[in-house]
Amino acid sequence: MAPKNILVTGGAGYIGSHTVLQLLQEGFRVVALDNLDNSSFIAIKRAAELAGDAEKNLSFQKVDLRDKEALSKVFDTIKFDAVIHFAGLKAVGESVQKPLLYYNNNLVGTITLLEVMNAHGCKNLVFSSSATVYGWPKQVPCTEEFPLSAANPYGRTKLIIEEMCRDIQKSDSEWKIILLRYFNPIGAHPSGYIGEDPRGIPNNLMPFIQQVAVGRKAELMVFGNDYNTKDGTGVRDYIHVVDLADGHISALEKLFSDQNIGCEVYNLGTGKGTSVLEMVSAFEKASGKSIPLVMCTRRPGDAEIVYASTDKADRELKWRAKHGIEEMCRDQWNWASKNPWGYGFPESES
Repeated sequence: MAPKNILVTGGAGYIGSHTVLQLLQEGFRVVALDNLDNSSFIAIKRAAELAGDAEKNLSFQKVDLRDKEALSKVFDTIKFDAVIHFAGLKAVGESVQKPLLYYNNNLVGTITLLEVMNAHGCKNLVFSSSATVYGWPKQVPCTEEFPLSAANPYGRTKLIIEEMCRDIQKSDSEWKIILLRYFNPIGAHPSGYIGEDPRGIPNNLMPFIQQVAVGRKAELMVFGNDYNTKDGTGVRDYIHVVDLADGHISALEKLFSDQNIGCEVYNLGTGKGTSVLEMVSAFEKASGKSIPLVMCTRRPGDAEIVYASTDKADRELKWRAKHGIEEMCRDQWNWASKNPWGYGFPESES
């Protein structure tokens, strides 16, 4: 069997670069696309180096998905067996300030991608969705059947794309689509060679903790310590990025083996909740660094407790997360200590 060709949009991003590496190691041929707006070419270069001999099966193209002509050229040159679609802007706060930017980038980019896939007869898609589509769930764990609602423009773009995928599949049964709802990806490749490198102010807990640990920030602000949780701080489901990348391999295998998949959705998480203070404590242990904390009031709209039900992915994708928070923190610190400024240098700090 000839190796399958996979197009990965957003391949130079955090989750994209880890998934590109896993795909290469699993014997796939990969074309990674990225406009490099919020990612780094160094990430894809390093992923290629980590792949060893399989590096020859990777090519990179700088393309913005909204550029239909450039995207069509990529599809003209290679017959793709499937697309994994990560590309999109993902900062919740920024999406509230600049909703049009998010709708333009995430929705127009995806519509153009789907049109070009359709025109070239490539109808297998794995889409990077998010637990944000559950809004503020009234109970936990979140199952795939929960009512959907998004609390910000970023989340709404994910929700709208999910609906688009369902509509397209209903209209044409040749489409096979898997929507993966991620919970909170953290960690890095065990080599410490690739990891998360957010531009500007991080949105998520772990990059903040990391920046305090390497001396880029003085203290960690904890938003809310009066929640009805074990220690008063918010609880989330953190998942190791390597486990998440593995989930995409499992989803691809399901697309290729199940002729009747239709448009199916799976949560990717650990099924366990971890509080902010538990995560800080695990990171302090892994890094040997003390993380000074400043307790702040709750942020409007933050949910108290969110974690995944992972039974469906376990049952149907034969996938489950293997790493606990100790390993997530160990690998995150390994990356942070080797790359305190991510893929850049101190002068590039904005």
